[in-house]
Amino acid sequence: MYAAATESLIKQAREIKEEELQRFCGRIFKQLHTKDVSGDTVDSLQRLNLIVSATKYARELPSDLVMKLQTVLRSSSCPEQLQVLSSSIIRESSPPSVHSLCSDPSHDSRTFSYVASVVLTQVSHILESRLSDGQISRHTLPILSKMITAYPEILTDDQVNLVSRKLVDWLRYASMQQGASMSSGGFFSGPRTRQPAPLTEVDGVVVGNFFTVLCVGQSYTEDQWMNMYTFSMIKTLGFGVCCNVLCCGADDRSEVDSSVMSMVSATSSSSRLLPPKERLREKAFEYCQRLIEQSDRKALKKTDTELQKACIIESVSIMDIICGEDPSYVYRAFPCIKALYGRLNGDLTYARALLPIAQFYLNHSETAAVDSEAVFCQLFSHCPAEQFNEPMLAFEFVQFCLLNASVLQDRVANYRQSFPNLLKFLAWNSSGLIEEFVELLPSLIAPDTAIELLHTILDLPCLAAALDLQQRYMTLQTTDQPMRCCCRSVAACLDAFRQPLYRGLFLYILRPEAGTGDTIDRLKMLHEILADMSESPRVVRCAQVVPVLLQVYFNTVTQKADEKMMNQMLLVLLERNSLLYNIKTFNVEVQKVFSTHLQALCRLHPPLIVDQSREILEFASSPANIYSKEDFYTHVVWVIGEYLSVSYDPRCTVELITSFFESLEAVLFEITQVRQSASPPSFSPRLVTVLMTTLAKLATRSQDLIPRVSLCLSKMRTFARSAPVMACYSEEDTEEIITRAHELINLLKLPNVAQFVLAPSAGGDSPRWHRDTNASLPQGMRAVSGLLHRHSSFLPT
Repeated sequence: MYAAATESLIKQAREIKEEELQRFCGRIFKQLHTKDVSGDTVDSLQRLNLIVSATKYARELPSDLVMKLQTVLRSSSCPEQLQVLSSSIIRESSPPSVHSLCSDPSHDSRTFSYVASVVLTQVSHILESRLSDGQISRHTLPILSKMITAYPEILTDDQVNLVSRKLVDWLRYASMQQGASMSSGGFFSGPRTRQPAPLTEVDGVVVGNFFTVLCVGQSYTEDQWMNMYTFSMIKTLGFGVCCNVLCCGADDRSEVDSSVMSMVSATSSSSRLLPPKERLREKAFEYCQRLIEQSDRKALKKTDTELQKACIIESVSIMDIICGEDPSYVYRAFPCIKALYGRLNGDLTYARALLPIAQFYLNHSETAAVDSEAVFCQLFSHCPAEQFNEPMLAFEFVQFCLLNASVLQDRVANYRQSFPNLLKFLAWNSSGLIEEFVELLPSLIAPDTAIELLHTILDLPCLAAALDLQQRYMTLQTTDQPMRCCCRSVAACLDAFRQPLYRGLFLYILRPEAGTGDTIDRLKMLHEILADMSESPRVVRCAQVVPVLLQVYFNTVTQKADEKMMNQMLLVLLERNSLLYNIKTFNVEVQKVFSTHLQALCRLHPPLIVDQSREILEFASSPANIYSKEDFYTHVVWVIGEYLSVSYDPRCTVELITSFFESLEAVLFEITQVRQSASPPSFSPRLVTVLMTTLAKLATRSQDLIPRVSLCLSKMRTFARSAPVMACYSEEDTEEIITRAHELINLLKLPNVAQFVLAPSAGGDSPRWHRDTNASLPQGMRAVSGLLHRHSSFLPT
């Protein structure tokens, strides 16, 4: 009885008239537009699903209903029951537009699974049909590629085999004749069809082997178009999926099975015995070999020459993937790759093609026991130096380094030595490559070249200016244009660029690799020569990325630097803060970075102050440094007061403390002198308060100095209330100076307490000092406040 009822429902579904079906679809369309989905809507969808599933042929539904069902299918907020029914209805009806379904692949796994079931069903029908070599297949491949890119494991094994078989057919068995083209037969006659002509190679020779994208014709057949589509997407369609499937089953195949499979794949005549995935790999390998062979032909058209370059890049990349999946192909590929490298090595127009070749060597040279040193020497020495002005090459070169940074550090000796060349890409294309170099820079830092790299980063704007001059000079040389075509400022720089006197400066700044020295003695002269280039847009943009790179550099180096390197870096900070290319805001921004990391270096290794005491004392004792680099000078004074202590370094003697105290005392006295003709101070109140505090700290460590600092501090009120200072500083600033001086004077009246407050022990930042109420710094401050209160009888007279 149940079977009879079921049979009756199916019969009714099959016999429903087209007009009745359209009315029923219209009612469902209205139900789906209501806010609340009722049981009637679900019942109607179930009935529609039965109708479209009951017949062998696909029923055509109204387009507006199909679009609505697709919307429901893609909506993650819809009930799952509606999504299941929508998916089933769309699968069983006439093929929908799979473009709209794949326009925005959802990241919701449930929703995507239903969308994928519809798309893959339609794609499978298309690929299995005899008419699959038509226009619809051309549109299907990009959609399938898009879905595989988003979810690589979406295809089943059967679907992977189906795709592999179709790709092999399209890739290898395209027709060898041009497509039929219609030509006009004259004014009084209709169009006539020309006989198909044979395809030719890019050099005009008739094609003698199978069809590839480098075969030339006036028009192409559908299977030839599918050949081109397949090659352009084979990395995704063929190896993006097959790789996952093969990896899943790789553990199940023994080495013996693998070797047998390799022997079979090595023979083209027996390739039909291979499973679909391995056969696709074999045919793709042969296709790439043929493209590399075709790329050696002299193209008749410039566009074909560019196509040859693109095909070389793609072919080598595909062969690299194939060899990665099956190492037996390495021995077949290397003779072809070595011959290709020998042919392209000296031609700069093929520089981009050298990158996939280098990638191939990097991945497989050890397997084939091939020496790759010459390849990477050529790559890192010539390409950046001669092709730095090619934006696409610059981007791809840096991406290559990023992708292989760890391997390059371990296996390519000259990788880290080549940072002067690599930074030419950044100097010329600074705005486009800054993010990539922020990520790449840590891999370029090595102990033996870290200081030279720091100097090179600081000289990056000079490098941009020198590259600009080099390009202009080469252009003038090749075109024989007079120098007067340049503006006067650039002409002066070009003239200096040509002079033998300055040749050494430019040779150093344009050097291809590290190791010739950390920096040069005549750096100030170089800045003067390039002064007229400081407002060049390229130089200004390059200067803007230097502070960013410095932050990355210091953050990386301070994690692994030893004592020797930290001492060298401190000397660079002291030396280079006054030796920077004079660009608007450049010096200020670099000095801010210097100030921040000066504190970090001294916090990590406090003995630096004693190690470099002579250089630090020389810098701090010069008031001229205040007016040109106040922020950095203030931080130098602060680290002196913070870390020049015997608690950090037992070498810190009273004599050393006294020498620093006397120098800073002289500086404070000089900048705070009150004269009738004195001009308003050009430094901030912050510098004054830091100097006062540092002198007080040093005095607590050598208490014989307390009377001297107290006398100095007592004069601060007169300074702060003088007319020039009042005219320059706000009321809050002057009160801050007076208050700080008053607090320090009162604190120094109790030297032992002052030493506790101003110079806590090295463990003062440990949690105990802030949590333990008996030992915490706030507890000590409260005790001091009580002692120093104006009404306290403990105050000394």
